[in-house]
Amino acid sequence: MAIANNQIETNENKNKEKEVKQYIVVQIGSEKYGIDISYVDNIVRMQKITRVPKAQEYFKGIINLRGEIVPVMSIRLKMGLEDDTFTSASRIIILKIEDKGSLGVIVDEVCEVVNLSEDQIENNNINSNHVKDTFINGIGTSGDQLISLFEINAIVDEKDNT
Repeated sequence: MAIANNQIETNENKNKEKEVKQYIVVQIGSEKYGIDISYVDNIVRMQKITRVPKAQEYFKGIINLRGEIVPVMSIRLKMGLEDDTFTSASRIIILKIEDKGSLGVIVDEVCEVVNLSEDQIENNNINSNHVKDTFINGIGTSGDQLISLFEINAIVDEKDNT
């Protein structure tokens, strides 16, 4: 019986370990946001973005990433914030989205990678008309900082929310 109980405890511990997710913490303006690391394919330095005519305002254009053409968008503009100001810390995060391929998103700075368990994440239950809030699916706490967790599918949706 001790062996059976031990196996049950081991299975419970494995389930608890699965609840932890990794997020890349990025800075946009003065706020920190988390992007589920499972969507992240690459992080590249800012480079020349070729503008595409008649695209939505938040689509900055395309880049050539090792022979692959990747569209790049501004999360700032998609959320209705002021336009991007590029610095030496600015990065393009290349996301791999099922059924949609690759997409680059511009962030002000990549800060760190954090592990968040389900008890460190509070789901967003706020029904808000603020465009910015529709892109957030929860708030994570890491130490004393609050991290707004992006709902990647809402961000990459081509529907114009502004």
